[in-house]
Amino acid sequence: MVGRHFRLPDYYEVGREKIREYARAVFDPHPAHRDEAGAADLGYAGLIAPLTFASMLGGVAQQRVFADLVTGYDLSQVLHTEQRLQFHKPFTVGDRLICDIYVDSFRRSHGQDLIVIKNVITDVHGTLMQTTWTTMVAHTPDTAPRTRPPRP
Repeated sequence: MVGRHFRLPDYYEVGREKIREYARAVFDPHPAHRDEAGAADLGYAGLIAPLTFASMLGGVAQQRVFADLVTGYDLSQVLHTEQRLQFHKPFTVGDRLICDIYVDSFRRSHGQDLIVIKNVITDVHGTLMQTTWTTMVAHTPDTAPRTRPPRP
């Protein structure tokens, strides 16, 4: 399973209003996420996205991982336990982002699987933008608890 890879089938285009909406949703008041003058003060031509903006792609990526690469798990029993992000370049308005997803590591212990998913986000020109690692814990499919029927 380790090393398995796929690429999300289409790019994600970073939009001006999506940056503003996301900044409001995560309560990030920085002016560079809300108006062009704030971004210009930092040397950018347009708004820059909050650091955790990659979660917009991450949710889609994780769904695809469990649908296509790491199958057999009950997603209601998967626990997101850790997240690590490495920032290479800020996301800005108009960026077209590509997400490559890898199963980075896998370990089984006491009926639980620890799965690390690595997302490598580049723009359509191949510029590295962000790398993330997400650790999830899930019941091993063949030992996952079963729902018991209700007692009479």
